[in-house]
Amino acid sequence: MKKIMLIEDDLDVARELALSLRKWDFEVEIIDEFNNIVKEFIEKKPSLVLMDVNLPFYDGFYWCEKIRELSKVPIIFLSSRDSNMDIIMGMNNGGDDYITKPFSVEVLISKINALLRRSYDYTTSDSLVYYNDAILDIEKCIFRYKDNEIELTKNEIKILSLLIKNKGKVVSREKLMMSLWNDDEFVSDNTLTVNITRLRGRLKDLGLDDVIKTKKGIGYFIQ
Repeated sequence: MKKIMLIEDDLDVARELALSLRKWDFEVEIIDEFNNIVKEFIEKKPSLVLMDVNLPFYDGFYWCEKIRELSKVPIIFLSSRDSNMDIIMGMNNGGDDYITKPFSVEVLISKINALLRRSYDYTTSDSLVYYNDAILDIEKCIFRYKDNEIELTKNEIKILSLLIKNKGKVVSREKLMMSLWNDDEFVSDNTLTVNITRLRGRLKDLGLDDVIKTKKGIGYFIQ
C-alpha cells in the first residue's frame, strides 16, 4: 500500500480528501503541524506528497524546494491559485504536477497513479504466476491450463495477475481499475465490468468456469 502525505491547512478539506484516497487503497498521513514539514516528511516516509500552496509559516513552494534537497519523491500541488506564474513556480521548485481547485477526485487519482507508475517499479521480476494447475505467463501474455493455453490482452493479464496474487482475498473494484490505468487513459467502472466479463468467458473456454467470483458491492476474488 502506497503512503500519501497530505499537506492541506483546511483540515475539513484534508479529511474529506483523505477519506476518498483511502477508498482507493492508499494510506494517508494528514499533516496538521506546518512549522516543520521537512521533519514530518522524514518521519512519515511517504511515497507521494500532495501539497497545498497556501500554508501557514511558509508556502508550499518553499517546502517543496526543501523536500527536493532530500528526496525525489513525487509531489503534486493542489491549489486555488491558478495563474500561469503559480504553475511555473510550482514546477520550478520541484513539483511534478499542479492541480487547481476545485478538482475531480477521479482526475487526481489518475494523476497520482500515473506518477507512481513512473516513479516506482510496478513490475515483477518473476513473469510466471501460478494458480493450482494453471500458469500465467505475464511476459508472453499467455495463460496455460493442462495442455491448453490462451492469449490474453494486457488488461486481462493485469486483472488475472492481481486476483491470483491475492488468492482468497477480495480485490476492490477501485484497486482493479487503478491497476488498469496508464498515464493517458481513464478507466471507468463500466470498462472494468466489460474486461471482467470477457476474461471470465476466456477462462471458461479454457475449461475453467466460475473462477472469478463476485463480492457484491465490493469487488472480485479467486479461491
